[in-house]
Amino acid sequence: MKKVAFYTLGCKLNFSETSTIGRLFTDAGYAVVEFTDGADVYVINTCSVTEHADKKCRKVVKEALKYSPNAYVTIVGCYAQLKPTEIAEIEGVDMVLGAAEKFRIVEFISDLTKNPKAVVHQQNIEKVNHNFIAAYSIGDRTRTFLKVQDGCDYPCTYCTIPLARGGSRSDTIENVVNRATQIAASGVKEIVLTGVNLGDFGIREGQREDKFFDLVKALDEVEGIERIRISSIEPNLLSNEIIEFVATSKRFVPHFHIPLQSGSNKILGLMKRRYQRELYTERVAKIKAVMPNCCIGVDVIVGFPGETHDDFLDTYQFLNELEISYLHVFTYSEREQTEAAIMKGKVTGSTRFDRNKMLHILSDKKRRAFYQSQIGATAQVLFEDDQKNGFMHGFTKNYVKVKAKYDPVMVNELKNVKLVELLADGEVEVAEIQEVLVH
Repeated sequence: MKKVAFYTLGCKLNFSETSTIGRLFTDAGYAVVEFTDGADVYVINTCSVTEHADKKCRKVVKEALKYSPNAYVTIVGCYAQLKPTEIAEIEGVDMVLGAAEKFRIVEFISDLTKNPKAVVHQQNIEKVNHNFIAAYSIGDRTRTFLKVQDGCDYPCTYCTIPLARGGSRSDTIENVVNRATQIAASGVKEIVLTGVNLGDFGIREGQREDKFFDLVKALDEVEGIERIRISSIEPNLLSNEIIEFVATSKRFVPHFHIPLQSGSNKILGLMKRRYQRELYTERVAKIKAVMPNCCIGVDVIVGFPGETHDDFLDTYQFLNELEISYLHVFTYSEREQTEAAIMKGKVTGSTRFDRNKMLHILSDKKRRAFYQSQIGATAQVLFEDDQKNGFMHGFTKNYVKVKAKYDPVMVNELKNVKLVELLADGEVEVAEIQEVLVH
């Protein structure tokens, strides 16, 4: 039996697709093994959001060949769609598959003969614009990443995703509900909905057929799933009706991740975002009004062209005053074929680094403040199948990470616990399951 191993760079959507590609190999008679197990085939699913992700691809190829020098190496994902010729030049790469070809990977691997020059199968991204391919992750008994939408029609000036994944397109509500029902039957307790522009769900064949809110209402009726989490949603697509529904939902949890990117209206305009900071403030206020304990995560980009010191301070102060729970901070990097790459007002690398560091410190402060606000509460925790130094972890509905003494009986189980203390060093101790400390 031939062995295949995978490595995934980037977002939750990539993880769901890697898992689906893995099942294609399993159906074809391959054994899926760990990266370090010397596989016959390595599949590297790439990201191209930042320059760092591109460089990581090269490093992963080198590592794969260290464990298995004669392995057949295939590159898929966003980087593969954007720069197939560049990837084909990487030493050790045997095949590159674009966005329309990656789910046909088993067809393209007729044998495992390594050739002097990599084979490229990649067509123009317009070829995939009306072709939605479902995907979901499996293997983690606790949660599944379920892809319901792909592509994006937004022309943000810094982003290559529309070039790498094509236009917005979605599965049908019926298909998603059926898949969620199957996932529930496998024993998974939590589904995380994923997509490139999740809130834009409902477009098929270039026409809007449904709304994301319709999907939310339908999934709330799926029996067997305890929790449904929305991975990320644009502020202009997060309507009051969605917020109000989640507040009283049977399954959707009080946790939103809402991209901001900048707290400066000037920079939001340069980015061609579809909102201003005032709308963002309204969304956060609405969430906190109906779900005071809701966890709110924020994406922010620092060092965008034209971002002055004052613009950055606008963002910092805006975030500091906003009732949010944590930040995902990205340092802007120039991407070819984007408007921002040729904009004036380039920010130096050292300044980008300093701004990133400041927001990371702010994020830590926000997260600790949010965790501290939960101390004393009784919360329901879904425990995961991990063990480190005799402890296991889990998450509350509102995304507070907790730590308890490892007990195999508690894996993939929902337990009511009391959050009793947040320690300065982030470490926790547990006397019994009812007394779990915040991690």
